[in-house]
Amino acid sequence: MSRRPRLLLTALAMAALLWLLFAAAERALALAQRFLDLPSWLQWTLGGVLLIFAAAGLAVLWWLLRPRRRRRPPPAPDRSSLEQRIGRLRDRGADTGALTAELGELDRRRASSRIYVALFGEISSGKSSLVRALAPHAQVASDVRGGTTRGVGHYDGKLPDGRTLVLADVPGSREAGGEAHETLAREEALRAHAVVYLCAGDLSRRQADELRWLADFGKPLLLVLNKSDQWSEAERDQLLERLRRHARGIASAVLAISAGGSERYQRQLADGRTESVERQRKPAIEPLLQALERLTASGAEGLEDLRENAVLAGLHQRTGTLEAQTRAEQAERIVRQYARRAIVGALAAVAPGSDLVIQGVLATGLTRALAELYGVKVSDVQIEDFVQQARLTLRTGSSIVLAVAGNALKAFPGLGTLGGGVLHAFAYALIFDSMGRALAASLAERQSLDQHDAGERLKELLADAGGTRLRQLATLTMDAVREGKA
Repeated sequence: MSRRPRLLLTALAMAALLWLLFAAAERALALAQRFLDLPSWLQWTLGGVLLIFAAAGLAVLWWLLRPRRRRRPPPAPDRSSLEQRIGRLRDRGADTGALTAELGELDRRRASSRIYVALFGEISSGKSSLVRALAPHAQVASDVRGGTTRGVGHYDGKLPDGRTLVLADVPGSREAGGEAHETLAREEALRAHAVVYLCAGDLSRRQADELRWLADFGKPLLLVLNKSDQWSEAERDQLLERLRRHARGIASAVLAISAGGSERYQRQLADGRTESVERQRKPAIEPLLQALERLTASGAEGLEDLRENAVLAGLHQRTGTLEAQTRAEQAERIVRQYARRAIVGALAAVAPGSDLVIQGVLATGLTRALAELYGVKVSDVQIEDFVQQARLTLRTGSSIVLAVAGNALKAFPGLGTLGGGVLHAFAYALIFDSMGRALAASLAERQSLDQHDAGERLKELLADAGGTRLRQLATLTMDAVREGKA
């Protein structure tokens, strides 16, 4: 658009704005005059209501526009209670070696009084090049492929004031099949006193989530835009502004550097041919060095409390995950044990109605064992109510149970021809396996005996004709039949 049309549109917009302002002012004066004509008691009433609405509006506006507070680190669990939980897991046969080693590493780093800084970010963001720039004498493996760091490497680097830092080069996130490497990177980031989050452009949603995850643990954090020499000054300023919006209330500083490294380009020769040339770019990391000096000015002792808090909070999560896995494995063993008892009971039941007695006793024992495993206190009345509800579910869905059991047995030569007793035993195995799995899943999620939730899960499992589970139950039934004949 040429200059004259732009000036015309600007003049029209200004005229429209002035007209709106005059109209609003006129309307406000008319309302004020009408307000003054009202009785005094009504003036006070309306004035009070308007003040309340104005205060509420200002409060909402402040809530929307206020600067984000720096996140507080999650409260660290008590170390002694954490050690007790790890000990209980060890007694249950769980592999707690990694958790114990983490506590040992926490103590070792505290005793060393050295400052650890983790370089964190996606693959190909230039972490290895930055290590070479910060620690020129370090031997850092790197090539043109993305994601060359496969483990955690530690290198000694120096700040301009002479202090030594231990730089942790961690595997990059977003590696193909690199979930284990990403776990290594996150654990090392929690062990460090501070984190340099490196990016090579605007943050993706995944990167923003990683940044918030680090902030949730209270890590002193620098957000660093690497390879800044690839953009013009205006483009670099725009990128930094977007990064500052992402890191508001999270990072201590947002800055741009160039870690150097090698680059390849095509060079035109005099005879018309081209050749591929590799050259080293000179690093420009002075802003990062200055920021690291400020961030670590208090020394390892001043940063140790935050580091220990992050490590213990991470250990709390890992211990909880292992506890859940261990409980799930124990619940699986309990369910399998009661399913086998149900098979034996069904094969041994000869008197009319005796199978119902066996069913009630086993269901009560199964419920009590699983509730004790998940630390849920249940009364005898609750157990009885749940068993009665389960019986009602089984009565209404007995045709489904028998159909699933019959179809499953046909797939196993020998079992399908052994008669109704085996079918009856297999149906019992299916019933108690479904009941136990439903109850265990409900107790793990709800931390209480929710009869409705467990009942719904039971119905779904009874109707599930999945091959793997039925094959396992058929094998369990066959083993019980063979042992009974032996």
